[in-house]
Amino acid sequence: MIIETMSPKKQEKQVVSRKRVADHGEVLTGKREVSAMLDLVKQETERIESRFLEPACGTGNFLTEILERKLRIVESRYRNSQLEYERNSVLAISSIYGIDILEDNILACRKRLFDIFDQRYSRLFKKASRDECLNTASYILEHNIIHGDALTLKTTGDNPQPIVFSEWSPVNGSMLKRRDFTFHGLLEHESMKELPLFSDLGEDVFIPEPVKEYPLIHFLRVADLEQQ
Repeated sequence: MIIETMSPKKQEKQVVSRKRVADHGEVLTGKREVSAMLDLVKQETERIESRFLEPACGTGNFLTEILERKLRIVESRYRNSQLEYERNSVLAISSIYGIDILEDNILACRKRLFDIFDQRYSRLFKKASRDECLNTASYILEHNIIHGDALTLKTTGDNPQPIVFSEWSPVNGSMLKRRDFTFHGLLEHESMKELPLFSDLGEDVFIPEPVKEYPLIHFLRVADLEQQ
């Protein structure tokens, strides 16, 4: 499902073009419906670290609404501490994942998410805002919002590759641990259902095998991981 927001002065469009509907089944969902659906899991949308994946994210209406909700929580808790706000806003944006088969949708989705992050951060801290924090958000979005096909589990283009998602886990405050997992590997567990991913009861759990692990790094320097 691919979605789009409306201008408040215009009726929401449900179809960009007949060709996109015929080729990709692209039908837009209204903002009111998006909010109503997310309200069904309201507690999770307001949990900063709770992860969300939209396998046909379009231009990002579900993901942008989730980010807005998360950042409102971050602001309410950490607006008086720039470092804590930065840490938790990065955690919020790192928890959001999307796939779409159309490249223009992916570019638009990344931009919308980044603009939300940038506007809230820059409004709060103005001249004190740091380019490093914005660079981290942009870098994470490049890896979390993927041009691919959720049905084939591969990227889209001349040389399709398995879709790989990065997990970003905070460690000791300002450090981040990145681990990469194939989408196929994560879904394989869901189809087998032999062991749970998480347990509060002490029983064995399923632990996905990462295809790559990176050393700990400060959250403002995550882009440097490519050089290691």
